[in-house]
Amino acid sequence: MDSYLVGLVGAGIGPSLSPALHEHEADRLGLRYLYRRLDLDDIGASVGDVLAAARLAGFDGLNVTHPGKQAVVPHLDELSPQAAALGAVNTVVFTGGRAVGHNTDVTGFARAVERGLPDAPLTDVVLLGAGGAGAACANALLTMGAGTVRVFDTVATRAEDLAAALTNQFGQGRAVAGRDLETALAGADGLVHATPTGMRAHPGLPLPAHLLDPRRWVAEVVYRPLRTALVEAALDRGCQVLDGGRMAVCQAADAFRLFTGRVPDEARMHRHFDDIAREEASCP
Repeated sequence: MDSYLVGLVGAGIGPSLSPALHEHEADRLGLRYLYRRLDLDDIGASVGDVLAAARLAGFDGLNVTHPGKQAVVPHLDELSPQAAALGAVNTVVFTGGRAVGHNTDVTGFARAVERGLPDAPLTDVVLLGAGGAGAACANALLTMGAGTVRVFDTVATRAEDLAAALTNQFGQGRAVAGRDLETALAGADGLVHATPTGMRAHPGLPLPAHLLDPRRWVAEVVYRPLRTALVEAALDRGCQVLDGGRMAVCQAADAFRLFTGRVPDEARMHRHFDDIAREEASCP
């Protein structure tokens, strides 16, 4: 039986469903597959230190989440073309003594939008969050043909840097750093949220609820909880909503393929995710 040792590196990752998704699918494919959480808060180490330790311990790969998607890049030996263009990595494969960085958030988010918001207009999209997840979402949107992505971040220079990088990659006018969120939303087709706000460790709304308009779709990246404050508020106001669960499964399936070389049953992974989400929703 083929065996794999993989892990998730990030802060506050106790609620992550990645271990359950990966191990359940591996079991169905007849693989021995151990998926371990490597929480930076608990370990008290940097993402670079954890990467080095995992390499020495014989891990086959790592998923990387907040806040390590960009911080991990200098510690890698090689990047896939997509990860290099983004400057962000969420999947590391150890092969031939080398640590190779990939980004499955891009493909995962693109498939999530295509399946969950199939008719959503993409002429003008507002993006909240210019970190690793935001960079992946912006790249996916522009690759899918979005006209303009307007990037907002609590750190203005980070939004400007991402917009500049996207402009270099996709051309002038395709990405701009936003200045006035209310004005940007008034002319937008939809909103993508890609910050940690809404996670159990970072509760709340990333923007005032009155800015949500039923004429605009809303896509959430956070999936724990599945019904974040943003998802709830957007549904209450009549928006078409894509929760973070679909992206979570799609990116996990792509990472599983990179770790094992095996093609997972993505529909089965979605069903398993839905089962877990229903169980959680039924708990008091």
